[in-house]
Amino acid sequence: MKMHANQLTVSLETVRTLVDQQFPEWRSLPVRSIAGQGTVNAIFRIGDQFTARFPLRSADVEPTRGWLESEAEAARELVGGTRFPTPEPVVLGEPGAGYPLPWSVQTWLPGVVAADEDPGESVAFAHDLADFIGELRAIDTRGRTFAGTGRGGELQSHDAWMETCFEHSEQLLDVRRLRRTWTTMRDLPRGAAEDVMTHADLIPGNVLVSAGRLAGVLDVGGFGPADPALDLVSAWHLLETGPRQILREHLGCDDLEWERGKAWAFEQAMGLVWYYVETNPAMSRLGRRTLERILADTSLARTPS
Repeated sequence: MKMHANQLTVSLETVRTLVDQQFPEWRSLPVRSIAGQGTVNAIFRIGDQFTARFPLRSADVEPTRGWLESEAEAARELVGGTRFPTPEPVVLGEPGAGYPLPWSVQTWLPGVVAADEDPGESVAFAHDLADFIGELRAIDTRGRTFAGTGRGGELQSHDAWMETCFEHSEQLLDVRRLRRTWTTMRDLPRGAAEDVMTHADLIPGNVLVSAGRLAGVLDVGGFGPADPALDLVSAWHLLETGPRQILREHLGCDDLEWERGKAWAFEQAMGLVWYYVETNPAMSRLGRRTLERILADTSLARTPS
């Protein structure tokens, strides 16, 4: 079942043809599909070194090319910026073989995604994750600020989206309680916090684990300046109570920053539950688990100062 109304079909045969036609030096390398929770790209592995990513939603060619080029630039900037591996851009592919859009190739990173190897109880992983977030924050913004789209600016700007989520969740969740929660969260101010560099989508499918430690981070095309609290969504998507507190202490988060991070996680989770309930049950379950963790956290009743 397709996840999006305008979703493209990307077959293994199509990818094989595109690779052979556009990158003949890789003709001897096996191509295989990678099953996962990805909702933006279809993922294929080329040999042992490369990952091919094909946008799933139908769109115009040039805006898609611009988006892929922007993602590659962000990935290139992040490489070596932390002690944890991140993918390196390799090349952009062109439309062909029935696939209508440009596509990208990155380096392959070893490890198991956290969606398949849950690190939620690992204190060591919590320290690693805090190190990664802290190292991102230390990267120079070069004067850049939040671009103004998606998560990472002001919480109130997501009111319309949240109303859509509440309306679609009436038969799935305790919407009355969730509305009350958002009413409290949406008024949390930014305070004096300046934008820092963030990953912007630290969900389990984008985090690699090995032996309970952080082994690498994927989907880095959104790397850029945003609310420092944004990457704290990972505390709620990835960690249980004890390790979550370890991450908070490691980063030195005050009450306001912590509650804003919780609010960003809430906003993201609300969309996951209903949008993917039939087409990507694993993502829908992720949203439910995150909401359960947030609602179980009694600190929400306090007003941060």
